[in-house]
Amino acid sequence: MRDRDETGRPRNARPRDAYGRPLPRGAAGTPTMPDDLTVTPTEALEQAQRLLDEDRPFHAHEVLEAAWKAAPEEERELWRGLAQVAVGITHVRRGNARGARALLERAADRIEEHSRNAPYGIDATGIVAEARRIAETAENAADGPGLRIALRLTRSGRPET
Repeated sequence: MRDRDETGRPRNARPRDAYGRPLPRGAAGTPTMPDDLTVTPTEALEQAQRLLDEDRPFHAHEVLEAAWKAAPEEERELWRGLAQVAVGITHVRRGNARGARALLERAADRIEEHSRNAPYGIDATGIVAEARRIAETAENAADGPGLRIALRLTRSGRPET
């Protein structure tokens, strides 16, 4: 049975492991992001980068998804692509190379469309290259969960305002 809030919307109340997999109720899990997370683009990039650096791509995805849902129409597909990269890395870490490749390729295609004018210092070209490298390597490597991933979301290491 799914957890729901007072309006009947699904909520994420079950504990989860570092890669977002649900754990049994009552288990000690890794804290997740609140369902109603509100972040500015700068905050989203900073938080997501920190989470990626800590090898917590599922949680980075949640932050990027919050930014995607709040983004202006002209930025939505870029943020959606960023969230998909994080989910793709989550699949790599879970050992799902096939799912990872599909998501990372889709994300790279989506982000590539913004490579000339990505806002906030987002390194769209670098992200596309790393997403494609991860997709190819994860598909061919037996050790996808241990794959080295060096994804930088911004060119300077800090979002531009």
